[in-house]
Amino acid sequence: MESKKSNIKRYGLIGKNIEYSFSRGYFKKKFETENLHDCIYTNFDLNQIKELKNVLSLKNIFGLNVTTPYKRDVIHYLDRLSPAAEKVNAVNTIKFHKDGTTSGHNTDVYGFEKSLLEIINKLPKKALILGTGGASSAVAYVMKKLKIEFSYISRRGGENTTIYTDVDEITINEHELIINASPVGTFPNIDNAPDLPYQFLTKNHILYDLIYNPAETQFLREGKTRGSKILNGQKMLEYQAEKSWEIWNE
Repeated sequence: MESKKSNIKRYGLIGKNIEYSFSRGYFKKKFETENLHDCIYTNFDLNQIKELKNVLSLKNIFGLNVTTPYKRDVIHYLDRLSPAAEKVNAVNTIKFHKDGTTSGHNTDVYGFEKSLLEIINKLPKKALILGTGGASSAVAYVMKKLKIEFSYISRRGGENTTIYTDVDEITINEHELIINASPVGTFPNIDNAPDLPYQFLTKNHILYDLIYNPAETQFLREGKTRGSKILNGQKMLEYQAEKSWEIWNE
């Protein structure tokens, strides 16, 4: 029995309060569908980031995903970063190399860009990014790559950042793409939505919510009722997960 266990390839998710996370269910189904019987995926629910040392020292770990609130904190525990992870300053994928070193990657960038381009016929000129956390950094990276001007919206102002109460009709009209990269509206607080003047939305707007639970947030419903194009974070998650798998197995 021990010899069988030693052949198991371990993957997992680092985060906090992640019992109902997307990743574990996704990879469990993937392993079953593709007959990858030597692979398991585990949730590592950490109260503090310093507990990561215990996970990194486990045997047969081949790859980890990272979610809130540790996408930035894990960087200090890794040997090197991919160019995208370095620019975004956030890691959601950790690769374990044969030489014993670790590298951090950001596949959120890949997942967001791929899913966004699938629903857009013509790139908008300007976008609003709601929130200023790790997820918003990945969104901003893609905006720069696609040459879309963007501004952050948050409860606190700052450089290239507008506070919610200053968003008016002109702001909404000028920014046809609005991306919610904040946790507002996530289950169980499904009646919440970012504080925007939704009455100014039109059929020319695109609302993208990185949240996937619920599938249709209040933010997206506000756009839907006004004819805007909407998309949740499900496809982004699937694409980033597959990209993680690709990196782990390179």
